[in-house]
Amino acid sequence: MQRRDLFAASGIALAAPAIAQSDTRPSLTIAVQKISNSNTLETPREQSNVGFRISSLYAESLIGTDWLGSLGQIPGLATAWRRVNDSVVEFDLRPDVRMHDGRVMTSEDVAFSLGGPRLYGTGVAQAERSAGITAGQSGREPPPEVIATARRTFPGFERVEIMREGVVRFVNRVPDVTLEGRIAQNVGVITSRAAFEAAENWLAWARRPIGTGPYQVAEYRADVSLTFEAHDAYWGGRPPARRIRFVEMPEVSSRINALFSGEVDFATDIPPDQLRTVDRNPRFEAVGSPINNIRILVFDKNHAALANPLVRRAMTHAIDHQAIVQSLWSGRTELTRGLQLEFFGEMFLPDWHNPRFDPAEARRLLREAGYRGEAIPYRCLNNYYVNQTASAQVMVEMWRAVGLNVQLQMLENWTQVQEAGPTRGIRDWSCTHVFSDPVGSVVRAMGPRGELQRQREWSNAEFNTLAGELESSTDRPRRRVVFRRMLEIIEREDPGYMVLHQAATFIAKRRDIRWKPARGWPMDFSAGNLST
Repeated sequence: MQRRDLFAASGIALAAPAIAQSDTRPSLTIAVQKISNSNTLETPREQSNVGFRISSLYAESLIGTDWLGSLGQIPGLATAWRRVNDSVVEFDLRPDVRMHDGRVMTSEDVAFSLGGPRLYGTGVAQAERSAGITAGQSGREPPPEVIATARRTFPGFERVEIMREGVVRFVNRVPDVTLEGRIAQNVGVITSRAAFEAAENWLAWARRPIGTGPYQVAEYRADVSLTFEAHDAYWGGRPPARRIRFVEMPEVSSRINALFSGEVDFATDIPPDQLRTVDRNPRFEAVGSPINNIRILVFDKNHAALANPLVRRAMTHAIDHQAIVQSLWSGRTELTRGLQLEFFGEMFLPDWHNPRFDPAEARRLLREAGYRGEAIPYRCLNNYYVNQTASAQVMVEMWRAVGLNVQLQMLENWTQVQEAGPTRGIRDWSCTHVFSDPVGSVVRAMGPRGELQRQREWSNAEFNTLAGELESSTDRPRRRVVFRRMLEIIEREDPGYMVLHQAATFIAKRRDIRWKPARGWPMDFSAGNLST
């Protein structure tokens, strides 16, 4: 007989642990459309809006991001950093950072996380040497997409040098003015080397990674729920929530009903037409704003009709973006000046403009192209993005008004959307600006190593040459010239995508919970940003 059964049979009640009795922090439940696209929590594999939403809860980078403010860089697991030269950044590590496995973060953990087999696999000799691991002995080979993401994120990576305990250097092969931004990305989060090496296999690790964040993974049930528990030894102070549980509810109505019934405390991805429904209820409110993401459509130059740039240019002039923002978003988001945001600072081009809404120009371009009504497929998921379906339907009608025969195809998953072939013409996408430089968006997504070209949808030789220069040049005035020319090519002359509008995210919550949403995908439940 178990001890608990013995006490129960004797009529003696077991007292709850003292820690549970004294812990008055709230336990929160959050309804989300999806928890993970890859059914893992490994950040290089989950570079998506749903992955960005949760990663900062359990994993952190050397450089943090001010998600509640300017989106600028702030100290993270490094208290300070400085440029040694154009290809080397030195970091002072935060002392006494306790990881989820109870260990104190060391310089070796940093070297392992930024240059070891968790990102690069056992076949990359330099990365292995940097992390102090003999090639072939780590036994934790990540999937190819993880290695590819790491190489795209740190294309010039050479090594991590441990100067002494608490001081490390990130050494690049070539000059790069964006190194700080690259290192701030969640691809390079610092994790426990010992825990990675002790994991049964890579998937076991990827579903319960050991990091340094304010919350640690307690249970992950793929496609069902994800539960975090407070990491009370967190360097940033005791987390304000005892437990945070994400539950997957694909339908908007299900998420809102769960909130109203008290089943959940937060409901994410609320479309603008439902905000008034939430706000009319005195117990709940909707919060949110435009974020560091831009919604776009991607063109596949391999499609017979889209091979002609004049047709793609016509498509960009046929869309009334302002009407979409006003009608579908109730004016709650903004139009951007191309694929850029103001937080680019000195790299922002304030005089740049999207192709104007001009149906007459669209018709003229179609006549010049010799377009004769050939069908152009438009692959779309059912509201993976907020208002995705409604936006697609509206744009199909706008294209029809100028003579374009665009056929909407509703598909089930991203694999179907991205599958190459003659039926791929246009597809939905969004581009997150992962740091404050066009390298973090235009080059990251559209450059030679970016998804657009990896999917073999679009390529341009001049654009690719300029992308390499933008990544390596330290001449800041020249970089602005290069960036402008890249936008001229990919947004006007030889369109690879069409900007729709800045993405916005809205979250419905209990009104009595005091919480501020981020200016990006992440949900921040750190000390100071949650009280009830």
